[in-house]
Amino acid sequence: MRVLAVGGAGYVGSHVVRRLLEEGHDVVALDNLSTGHAEAVEAAKRAAGARAKVGQAADAHAAVGHAELVVGDAGDRALVCDLLTSRDIDAVMHFAAASLVGESMRDPSKYWRNNVGCAIGLLDAMVDAGVDMLVFSSSAAVYGEPVETPIREDHPKEPRSTYGMTKLAIEHMLAGYRHAHGVRSISLRYFNAAGAGDLGTMGEAHNPETHLIPIVLHTALKLQEEIQVFGTDYPTPDGTCMRDYIHVDDLADAHLLAMGELARGADTTAYNLGNGS
Repeated sequence: MRVLAVGGAGYVGSHVVRRLLEEGHDVVALDNLSTGHAEAVEAAKRAAGARAKVGQAADAHAAVGHAELVVGDAGDRALVCDLLTSRDIDAVMHFAAASLVGESMRDPSKYWRNNVGCAIGLLDAMVDAGVDMLVFSSSAAVYGEPVETPIREDHPKEPRSTYGMTKLAIEHMLAGYRHAHGVRSISLRYFNAAGAGDLGTMGEAHNPETHLIPIVLHTALKLQEEIQVFGTDYPTPDGTCMRDYIHVDDLADAHLLAMGELARGADTTAYNLGNGS
């Protein structure tokens, strides 16, 4: 298949690009590089090629797809429509988003404009181009504080941050575009992505770094002095928070599975992605 990966130069997006290439799909990564990195797409291509060589040595089918990076905004309807038509795209994966929870509360306008505004432009371009399959990177932030665990997909949705509100709003939009235009989508509600590709050539690179595991490693390597742990009144043994983590390679596999389900005719739905703890 030919896939448009919106935000494909980011952390999760680049790992999914690598997996798509390994499976022989052709990828156009669209990213404005505000937080993503062109090098991440190149690393994905190198990693896919290295794994293909291993597959060839084992007499496996190891055809690698082609990838290109296009620098631009997801909300640029004309640009996206041109990419969808000129590259003969079959499906879209949408990773791009402003994603800092604290910042979303201080600057809600940025999050509504970036996340929801860009999603509208992307969906309208898909309708214009006749592309009807979308895998959407949603978030467990749509649930807010859980009233029961493990969290099921039908758990009440009461997001407590603007970031979570924008993700839930986009899910509602997807239902509307399914009804009005036949665009089918699978929303993947991530908990906390972590880890790096198993070849050691890909990982996280945020500035500033806000994810816990890289911060722990930076502290262990004495690249920073201390780790700040927030919260003292969570319902845990020591009052600090506990979070559900999922490896980024597992997230990547889930995206390919979701795309496969859409290709087989699956209708609009949503799935949680975590380990359940």
